[in-house]
Amino acid sequence: MMTLEDYLEANARRHPDKTALVCAGEQCSYKELWERVLAYTGDCAEFRRGQIVCLRASSTIDFVVAYFSLHRMGCVVVPLEQSMPDETFLKLSVEMSAHVVPEGTADILYTTGTTGRSKGVIVSHSTIIADAENLIDGQGFTHETVFVINGPLNHIGSLSKIYPIVMLGATMILVDGLKDLERFFGAFSYPSAKMATFLVPASIRILLQFGAEKIVALAAKMDFIETGAAAISQTDMEALCQLLPNTRLYNTYASTETGIISTYNYNDGECIAGCLGRPMKHSKIIITPEGHIACQGPTLMSGYVGDAERTASVLHDGTLFTSDLGRLDSQGRLHLKGREDDVINVGGFKVSPTEVEEAALSFATVKDCICIAVQHPVTGCALKLLVAMAVPGTLNKKALAVHLKSKLELYKVPMLYEEVDAVRRTFNGKLDRKSYKQ
Repeated sequence: MMTLEDYLEANARRHPDKTALVCAGEQCSYKELWERVLAYTGDCAEFRRGQIVCLRASSTIDFVVAYFSLHRMGCVVVPLEQSMPDETFLKLSVEMSAHVVPEGTADILYTTGTTGRSKGVIVSHSTIIADAENLIDGQGFTHETVFVINGPLNHIGSLSKIYPIVMLGATMILVDGLKDLERFFGAFSYPSAKMATFLVPASIRILLQFGAEKIVALAAKMDFIETGAAAISQTDMEALCQLLPNTRLYNTYASTETGIISTYNYNDGECIAGCLGRPMKHSKIIITPEGHIACQGPTLMSGYVGDAERTASVLHDGTLFTSDLGRLDSQGRLHLKGREDDVINVGGFKVSPTEVEEAALSFATVKDCICIAVQHPVTGCALKLLVAMAVPGTLNKKALAVHLKSKLELYKVPMLYEEVDAVRRTFNGKLDRKSYKQ
């Protein structure tokens, strides 16, 4: 089996002058990138095959070079958040050095830990190739694709976009998040009519609010946009479809543990919220009798590092059992209903907070929100909606409640409302529900 590094070497021979990587004004061809990988390999004789190496996952050419070089040396890479404190980084490096992982392991990716302690997920080289082929087949990556990667490279959402790009000899542009919108939009000045990007729903909402005109200006060259990592609201889906009528807009089901599983182009005239499409080339989806999503195929993790018991609880008989709740429609498309861990029990009624949040986000002046459970002296538990407004200080609780009553069953309408400056999210855009749990 070829590894991603084998494809990189092959493209350095076949397309030596093709631009592989653009970052901070610097361009690197496939030949130059491969030469830098070889040079890094030669300078790092202290690493041994099978060694687990932690790296700060910066959005730089240096990180990409180190990532490929360590793989080429037979090392296992642990990409970590670039701003992680030195003490934490050192502690994890020491902890990782004590573990033994299966032959063929490429990476250990840490989950964001939104519903519990962060877990180290073992990803094999064969899983990386299967993920790449799923994306190529499911979303139409080609040799001409120019993909703008703007998210953290220590998580599968953005890191996985490197896979099909390198396999096909396409081009990637690295941008360090959306902190600078001018720099993000500036990346699309690259001379190509086959541009694409991955944006978490929170980022899409920011762009819709502050960069709608610039999105429209990119319509002719935007081939596709993928979203994932969290639920995207129906309102934002419809807005993006209107701005980019000829662009493929994908909503993807993926996780660190499952790999890339299914995708749905919601710019199909139906624009179905919660739909995540049919399983991709290498994947199969099963809905358990309890309504949980289970996945099969070569994109699955090998296990959790140093935790055989937890691995066995979710991965057995070639099937990965998730906490996500879903269903398959008559066309074999997956529909996500939320996470079992997130469901709130209010007076015997079970409420998915994502449903409440989607309804709230359709209220014109709501910028962001999260629905949480709080203690109540009568019901024991009540729903509370924390809201960040597009214009601070303008929350009209009564108007928002009336709006929600028009969208939801009464038991799903929050009892309490509070305006906040911002809703806490993880650095890859997911609502940080764990930090709000009482």
